[in-house]
Amino acid sequence: MFKKAAKEDEFFTLFEEIAQTAFKAAGMLEEFLGDLRDSEKKLQKLKEVEHEGDNLQHKIIEQLNKTFLTPFDREDIYMIAKDMDDIIDYIESTASRFVMLDVNYSTEEARLLGNMIFKACEELIDLMKEFKHMKNNNNIAKGIIEINRIEEEGDKVSRNAIRNIFISKDMEVLEIIKWREIYQFLEDTLDACEDVANVIEGVVMKNA
Repeated sequence: MFKKAAKEDEFFTLFEEIAQTAFKAAGMLEEFLGDLRDSEKKLQKLKEVEHEGDNLQHKIIEQLNKTFLTPFDREDIYMIAKDMDDIIDYIESTASRFVMLDVNYSTEEARLLGNMIFKACEELIDLMKEFKHMKNNNNIAKGIIEINRIEEEGDKVSRNAIRNIFISKDMEVLEIIKWREIYQFLEDTLDACEDVANVIEGVVMKNA
C-alpha cells in the first residue's frame, strides 16, 4: 500500500547516512593503502561496512516503494541510492584485489587516488546535508564542482600510473596485469562519486 503523504525528510536522512558510510569505507581504504599489513583482517572489516551500505540502499528502495509522493523524481532517488552503493562496492572491491591477487605493497599513485576518494566522499557528505535545501543553494553547486575537479585529477593520476607500469622495465607482466586492475577499480570509485554529483546536479536543475 502506498502512503498518501510523503515523509520527504526520510530520504534525505538516508542519503546522509549512506554518504557517511561511504566516507567511513573511504577512510578504511586510505588506511589500507597506507599499510597493507593484516590486509585480510582489514578487508573483512571493510566488507562489514559494505554490508551496511547494502542495507541502507535497501532501506531507500523500501521507502521509495511505500511512498506515493516523493520529494523529486523516483528514478533519481533510485539512481542516487544505486550510485552511492556503487562507491562502497568499488572501495571494497579495490581492497579485495590486493588480497585476491596477492599484492603486498602499495604505490604512491594508489595512495594518492585513495586520498582523492576520501576527499570526494567527504564532499558527498556535505552535498547530502545541503541537498534538502536545494532551492537557490550555492553550496550544492560548489560541492558538485569540487567533486568533478577531484575526479578529473584522479583521471590524470590513473592514466599516468597505468602508463608508468606499461613502460616500466622492472615490472613483470603479471604485476602489470594486477596493477592495471587495481588502478581501474580506484578510477571507477572516483567515477561513481562523480555519478552521484551529476544526478544531484540534475535534480537541482529540474527543481529550480
